Amino acid sequence: MKDSENKAKIKEIFSSIQGEGPFIGCKQIFIRFCACNLNCYYCDTDFYPTDIGDKTSFFDFTPHELTKYLEENYDIDSTHSISLTGGEPLIWADFLQEFLPYFNKRHNIKYYLETNGTIADNIKVVMPYTDIIAADIKLPSCSGINNSFELHNKFFKSVSEGTDVNNQTFTRKNGNLFAKVVFDEGITDEEIKETIKLAKKYDFEIILQPKMIGNSLSVSTDFMINIFEKFVSKYKPTRLIPQVHKFINVE
Repeated sequence: MKDSENKAKIKEIFSSIQGEGPFIGCKQIFIRFCACNLNCYYCDTDFYPTDIGDKTSFFDFTPHELTKYLEENYDIDSTHSISLTGGEPLIWADFLQEFLPYFNKRHNIKYYLETNGTIADNIKVVMPYTDIIAADIKLPSCSGINNSFELHNKFFKSVSEGTDVNNQTFTRKNGNLFAKVVFDEGITDEEIKETIKLAKKYDFEIILQPKMIGNSLSVSTDFMINIFEKFVSKYKPTRLIPQVHKFINVE
């Protein structure tokens, strides 16, 4: 297969353990894509591509170049999954549509898509090749994204339809889908109601994730438990899981 000129800007690639959600502790290769379509208040991730003189702070890869880099630098056989993260990886849907099936022919590995859950069209391009979708629900009180529930409804509708970008049906390889909900003391009862409404409508697990300030929790234990009880009393498939990687000081 001839390599294309289809390129993606990738901020960093590293091997570590997953520190969020139900796959905590799994060894992953993280591919952090540049750029995002949102600007959340609490975001602490550097995903911007920058040029410094004759140097750059990002990789500019074709699908074949990324494959070669991963094969030469990482132990793929001992890795649970490849985490496609960012930024927002769905911005690079055309690249992923070429990279994922090509890499999949060479390696039997799961693909873990970490997305902000707002790009409904592009998920149809990528979803046939992914095993796990870790979507966000951006609470307006914490993220500053005021139309988030409208965007999330369109996104989860696209996931639930089970059709690709060409409107062809397919069977996803695994079917794992969950939503992370970052919250702080500003969370409202209306936001809780709307989040549970989405989860019931599209049948996914809710992962409550208290906002962090550096490596410390932004809310008290009592407050976390209170919010957890408000969710779980109305929707049982709910878990409270902080960002574990920050407590054990890994990337």
